[in-house]
Amino acid sequence: MRNTRLWITVLAAACLLSACKDDGTRATADGDAAVRKFGAIAFEPCTLASPMAPTSIDAQCAKFDVAENPAQPAGRKIKLSIAWLPARDQGGGTTDPVFFLAGGPGQAATEYAAQVDVALRDVRKQRDIVLIDQRGTGKLSPLLCRDSAGKELALPETVEADADAIAGFAGRCAQALTGKADPRFYTTTEAVHDLETVRRALGVDKINLVGVSYGTRVAQQYAARHPQHTRAIVLDGVAPNTLVVGAEFARTFERALGLQVAQCQQLPSCRKRYPQDLRAQLRGLKTRLEASPVEVEYRDPSSGVIRRDTLTGDTVVGLTQIFSYMPQMASLLPVVIDEADHGRYAPLMALAQMMTREMGGQMNRAMQWSVICSEDADRYRADPADAETVLGADVAGAFFAACRNWPHGRRPGDFNKPLQSQVPALLLSGEIDPVTPPAYGEAVLKGLPKGRHLVLRGQGHNVSGVGCLPKLVGQFLETTDAGKLDAKCLDAIGYVPPFTGFNGWEP
Repeated sequence: MRNTRLWITVLAAACLLSACKDDGTRATADGDAAVRKFGAIAFEPCTLASPMAPTSIDAQCAKFDVAENPAQPAGRKIKLSIAWLPARDQGGGTTDPVFFLAGGPGQAATEYAAQVDVALRDVRKQRDIVLIDQRGTGKLSPLLCRDSAGKELALPETVEADADAIAGFAGRCAQALTGKADPRFYTTTEAVHDLETVRRALGVDKINLVGVSYGTRVAQQYAARHPQHTRAIVLDGVAPNTLVVGAEFARTFERALGLQVAQCQQLPSCRKRYPQDLRAQLRGLKTRLEASPVEVEYRDPSSGVIRRDTLTGDTVVGLTQIFSYMPQMASLLPVVIDEADHGRYAPLMALAQMMTREMGGQMNRAMQWSVICSEDADRYRADPADAETVLGADVAGAFFAACRNWPHGRRPGDFNKPLQSQVPALLLSGEIDPVTPPAYGEAVLKGLPKGRHLVLRGQGHNVSGVGCLPKLVGQFLETTDAGKLDAKCLDAIGYVPPFTGFNGWEP
């Protein structure tokens, strides 16, 4: 859900090369020392880099063919990219690996290997971790729309928030895919089929699922359809099966802003520095810039070069939403918004350009359309209350606009049924998450009698790498008993104070 305009708003981490023991289901050494087999899949050494991660990570990588249409196994094939992070225990990992499921929809799991290795560092002491790029993402078989010259089609930034322009672009994009890929088969249902196909190929009977954000939907769907092969699930940033993804962005974001404002009011220095409600400032700034965009001179945050660019209302709101995902970045919002509200736009413009550059290309737009147009769009109903929010009433309509002209897949009749399962489950939420608030986790917990929901005070979207949670997740996946986890260590995690100036916050 990225780009400085609408796209940024709708977007809510040493592998061992020695051979492991051969127990019939784990990896064994092959004749070629550079190749390791995990079940029937041959892996080779690789190095994976991740966006916004300072280091790369050594892994084992493989390409795995699946049928684009599972109902026609002899038909067109697509390649899935798989990364295997072997357990660090020299004795070899357990027979039930962890499958990591990325978010989006539209993110490629292998591109987050470094972050996953950090968040699941305790898990990896004993267990193998498997990352599978969901069909349509990554570098092997992405859903990319190209013109006759092979150049990728792009939607101009100037029309990112225009529903009609998005719909028209989606139609051209779908036409460009004719004969190359069928977008109807790039949904959650096919992704769950791929997970099961990979599990069988690896030769393991049970797997553990760790899903983040949209990946929690994939985890729930797999657990419902393959309960006998699901050992445990961890859901971080929970999206209930009943949720219409995109329909509640305006309200969940408004809730997160309200919590940030309330926290500021409890701190004397923040209350004095920012007497005006952040939400009111944002609404006013958005309205003025929508009417009259401003050309801003600013210093490029990467090169230091002086540049000029246009600041719009969409840019301001988009940056605010993406910053609200992470409390360390959200702490910057009051000062940059207040500066912009007083006509000093350079800091905000510099941050917007930095985020656009850092996050560009992290989400496959066409694959996201395949998911939401098949699973969510027909269930969307506009809520008049959205008009009173900072994001406004148009954001959801623009989010689903592509579905007018995008090929729709099918979802099973029970797809939106809440998960009812005896699977051991650990659910994780951030208190001020702007897209998957704790209430979503509470709703899913009702169907999981062996589940437990942990809410991290003052935290945002996706929290499994925060504080002592890596240790707790590791303990849970060893014991599968969430109820016995000693979560007192989470009490040390709290709010990040808002900056009262560009030098930080007052003590």
